[in-house]
Amino acid sequence: MKATIVDLRYRMKDVLSAVERGETVTVTYRGKPKAQIVPISDKRKSVKMTEHPAFGMWKDREDMKDPSAWVRKLRRGRRFDL
Repeated sequence: MKATIVDLRYRMKDVLSAVERGETVTVTYRGKPKAQIVPISDKRKSVKMTEHPAFGMWKDREDMKDPSAWVRKLRRGRRFDL
């Protein structure tokens, strides 16, 4: 399905109904395609947070042993209070 910006403004319910039916909606602006609205699949892969590749990537850093001190250091201004 193709929809213009005006269709999105005045007929959003129809556009969302098309997406619910599984259609991909191409949004056009002045006759040129600008975006696509695709339905979300129910078969999304869920990953546990502990299994994510970024989990624990800073566990060996010495400056991260005390996170509170690290945050305080970040929030401190460039000039030191005398």
